[in-house]
Amino acid sequence: MSNPQQLRYSKEHEWLSAADEDGVSTIGITEFAANALGDVVYVQLPDVGSAVSAGETCGELESTKSVSDLYAPVSGEVTEINEDVVNDPALVNSAPFEGGWLFKVRVTGEPEDLLSADEYTAFAEN
Repeated sequence: MSNPQQLRYSKEHEWLSAADEDGVSTIGITEFAANALGDVVYVQLPDVGSAVSAGETCGELESTKSVSDLYAPVSGEVTEINEDVVNDPALVNSAPFEGGWLFKVRVTGEPEDLLSADEYTAFAEN
């Protein structure tokens, strides 16, 4: 399992990109989570314009194995959802760090407990 160094990670297995010049970060689930879920067949994402709160559920991922809650790793306003993932949920499995991103948030609050790639790898392996 290779976790990109430039991302930060939550203990709920979401990743977060660094904010762009507009304060917007991209969010997805990790390869570890995608593999644990199995084949993702349905994605429910938050609505554009809605507020998400760090640590709170904001959607669902349904796989052939189970239904799992999606948690927001930060607080903010949803600015975009990945329509490609809504139309082809398998992208979550095939490219969790690239085309399988889930949504973008204009960050207003960031928790202190996000992990570096190395910290997340150690956490996920335990």
